[in-house]
Amino acid sequence: MPPSSRAASPAAPAAPPADTSPWRSLRYRSMRWWSVANFVSNAGTWMQLTVQNLLVLQITGSAAATGLSLSVQAAPGLLMGVAGGALVDRWPRKLTAAVSQALLGLVAFATALLVAFDQLNLGVLMALAAVTGLIATVDGPACALLGNDLVRAEDVPSAIGVGSLVHNAGRLAGAGLAGVTVAFLGTASAYAANGLSFLFVTAVIPFLRPVREPARPVPSGRHVPPVPAGEPVTHGADDARMGVREGLAFFARRPRLVALAVISGVSAVFGRNYSLTLAVLVAGPLAGGAAAFGTVSTVLAAGGIVGAVLGARLRRPSVRLVGTLAAAGGLLQVAAGLSPSLAVLLVLVLPMAVAESVSDTAGTTVLQTDPPPHLRGRVLGVWGSVRTVWSLAGPPALGLLMELAGARGALVLGGLTIAAVVAAGRVGHARRGPAPVLLTPGPKPAPTLTPAA
Repeated sequence: MPPSSRAASPAAPAAPPADTSPWRSLRYRSMRWWSVANFVSNAGTWMQLTVQNLLVLQITGSAAATGLSLSVQAAPGLLMGVAGGALVDRWPRKLTAAVSQALLGLVAFATALLVAFDQLNLGVLMALAAVTGLIATVDGPACALLGNDLVRAEDVPSAIGVGSLVHNAGRLAGAGLAGVTVAFLGTASAYAANGLSFLFVTAVIPFLRPVREPARPVPSGRHVPPVPAGEPVTHGADDARMGVREGLAFFARRPRLVALAVISGVSAVFGRNYSLTLAVLVAGPLAGGAAAFGTVSTVLAAGGIVGAVLGARLRRPSVRLVGTLAAAGGLLQVAAGLSPSLAVLLVLVLPMAVAESVSDTAGTTVLQTDPPPHLRGRVLGVWGSVRTVWSLAGPPALGLLMELAGARGALVLGGLTIAAVVAAGRVGHARRGPAPVLLTPGPKPAPTLTPAA
């Protein structure tokens, strides 16, 4: 083609700008229905949780029994989380989520009946808590992955951010409705309402339509045909043998997942327990009361909502972003620990909550999209077990630190620890450098045959 002809050829059309709206996941009809279902479910759950501790105290008269019931419910997540994730990988996701939601509804209805007829004792209460925790080991990863299956990969951060907003809205609505419902209908009504919320989710799930994903390469070089994102992906006999141990091995061999676990664990233990550290700081060194801490809690909640909206704008979050936000939150925590007044603390609390919320959205997106589809349930199961360890170990460790260093010292030392761990990880990663690329030699050229003279 002559140069003049090439110059006259039309330019290639520019790619459309990437959609970064935090609400873009709601363009999908199924995601809209799933958000409504989650709002109803969260409202019902928080109605129940609002009265549950009071109910345990009424039955047993012991604060220790209240803590024990929470530990019993968390124990299956620690011991059986990986097994629950493996079941999610092996079973159709929509069916798994629907069955687990229905079973949770039955447990809530059974509890409501026992409360209504005054037949709930400590032993039955512990058994119901253990059953609820066991079902949750399957329900948690199944519902999380089902929600992500309803949108395309680039819209998963939006789906997670919207889910966080729905969770907070359901929490506020449930806590508000609990008092009214219990006052007029009794304690059993909160459990019955929660059971109805689970059944509503169960009824919605069959009508959801997961987005179809493109074909994915498999290790052998073959390709699988497009399949609904909500269905388990099988790549042959090798995947049929993938079990709990293989899921643990995959997690341990994946540096970015290990780094995410370390960052999240350190942040959970040395930060984020603001209901404990900030309460002691406000009541002690800052000489505030319940009203002052209520203001701090309100600002924390507002920051969490702002962070959820900002996190929903992400498209391809990374572990590096999670670490950067965790370190920034840790340094803000240091400044909060040194706050001379309540006004200064309130100024710092808002960006702390925003950084935490965006970091959570980014980390959850990496966790739920980095593994191959046929391993995501097991990875979430491993994560659930690890997170249970953090939730059980964090408050006692932080309480001991406050006993030794005080509220200010705990905030300062905790924030510095978080920032130091993130910085050490970045330095170690930079020193390792990129992984070597093994080049496979190509086929040797065929010999050239020279005809005889």
